[in-house]
Amino acid sequence: MSTHEQFAVQEISPSYWKVTFSNGEINLIDPDTIEQLAELVTRIEQSTDLTVVVFRSANPDFFMAHWDMLADRSRVAAMQPAPSGLHPFADNLYRLGKVPAVTISEINGRARGAGSEFVLATDIRFAGPGAILGQFEVGVGSVPGGNPSGRLPRLLGRGRALEILLGADDFPADLAAAYGYVNRVVPEHELEQFVDAFARRIAGFDKAAVRETKALVDAVTQPPVEEFGTALAAFFRTSGRPENAHRVKRLLDGGLQRPDGVERDLGRHVAHSS
Repeated sequence: MSTHEQFAVQEISPSYWKVTFSNGEINLIDPDTIEQLAELVTRIEQSTDLTVVVFRSANPDFFMAHWDMLADRSRVAAMQPAPSGLHPFADNLYRLGKVPAVTISEINGRARGAGSEFVLATDIRFAGPGAILGQFEVGVGSVPGGNPSGRLPRLLGRGRALEILLGADDFPADLAAAYGYVNRVVPEHELEQFVDAFARRIAGFDKAAVRETKALVDAVTQPPVEEFGTALAAFFRTSGRPENAHRVKRLLDGGLQRPDGVERDLGRHVAHSS
């Protein structure tokens, strides 16, 4: 059985790619996502002419919902370490943050948990007015595994990072922009055109100037590799504990991982899942 291709790459030009993510009804992140994203990041790293990559979603309501909480844990645990020494999930997010090309997230809909961690690994985040971001893991008894604990304090400051991580609530687009979680909110009917024009602008500039400028910013803002291993180890240690099974069950019973039900307003429901 062939694996569904989750990342559709459109090469607009040698210097500009659009990547559209599609995986099921709500764009869950699963073990296949890990393997396919690793291949995509390698392809981006090796494309010497590439200057900018836009990530977008085929689903207007879900950019990347979150990790598939019903995924095969044994398959994930058995994945061999990447050359960095990290588990492939952590390695993907670490490497994505450091690719030479500029990466832009065009966020429509929801990006929570691992979806939020993905957009935080990209360089620039533009959101539509209906976008919702959040790290809900603490609300189900887990430590976030994709190192938002490293990225958010550097991006927003300590207090706002803790508000997002420990409150485990939803952050609608306007509040996310006010905090710096996303760069700005663009009217829905203008978002795709705005992001495309911005990407084409960068793609038309000198590649060396773009890459070296980004590398200088990365040198003072990117978390060190060790943080990613520590964060994922904490996630593996805390997720799936029996004392929190009732929290997850209540959410699943309420429509978690389906396009209706609690997924529409997960931040509120997490607070009532205990």
